[in-house]
Amino acid sequence: MSRHFEWTADDLRAIVVRFGADFYEKLRRHLDMCAEQWSLTSLRLIPSFSANVVFRCASPKYGPAVLKFGRPADIAAEFHTLRQYNGKRFCSVYEADLENGILLEEAVKPGTPLRNEPSLDNRLAVFCSLFEGLHIEADEAERFPTYTGWVDRIAEYMSRRRDCAELARHMQKAKDICLSLSAVYSRRMLLHGDFHHDNMLLAENGTYKIIDPKGVVGDPVFDVPRFVLNEFDEEITEETRRKINKILRVLGQKLRIPETVLKRCLYVETAMGACWSVEDGASPGEYPKLIKTVAFTEAIMNA
Repeated sequence: MSRHFEWTADDLRAIVVRFGADFYEKLRRHLDMCAEQWSLTSLRLIPSFSANVVFRCASPKYGPAVLKFGRPADIAAEFHTLRQYNGKRFCSVYEADLENGILLEEAVKPGTPLRNEPSLDNRLAVFCSLFEGLHIEADEAERFPTYTGWVDRIAEYMSRRRDCAELARHMQKAKDICLSLSAVYSRRMLLHGDFHHDNMLLAENGTYKIIDPKGVVGDPVFDVPRFVLNEFDEEITEETRRKINKILRVLGQKLRIPETVLKRCLYVETAMGACWSVEDGASPGEYPKLIKTVAFTEAIMNA
């Protein structure tokens, strides 16, 4: 048992299912090590196990903080991204153990996600204000994966899957589109890589701060579609189509990116996200909904 945190049976089960028993045992050991090394108290698990295991905590040196455990490669990319931005629109990073995949970061207070903003126009305004002028050239770009590399890798993976040929076809088409886009939009800038509503948090001064960068190199146009994708409704309807077209029109105008380019980027991102779901273990029963979502963005692109 941890000396600094009392695990529940549900916590343990969720972490083991998502990350494996070895990760849990390593996490438990390193949690005590970090708490003692950085004098952390009031550890509280955030019950969301997507890419990382995250705790809120208190630090006598930094105040409210977030302690994050994940894959060392992913944590290293996030660390180097946050270090390079050095607090500019992003949360600050305080401490790190990159070998073991651990970060101690600023806790944004109150930390209300942009998703909670009821007005679509306001959500778009916040996104555009954060996006404009955000992207910078990456120091030591070789530290980071590339967006086209992400696309190439998942396309190659899907080509070997024989149980979801329709998604594999979409992913190959998305790869071809991404390559044609990157020939024109070829800047090698440091991207967030997961720039959506839940990674934009309201701070005490009334401005939004950005958290959880993936750290990936590519043209800024590829940092737009994840936000659009998170505006999809649970069920895709005609109203959804109208809303997404409005979003693309507004973003195209405000960000000065052709709407046709944004539509193509959205198709690439949607296909990649659906295929990542397959890679992460989505059941065959989930494939029709994934295909429907990708086909929806294909239709928007072709309209």
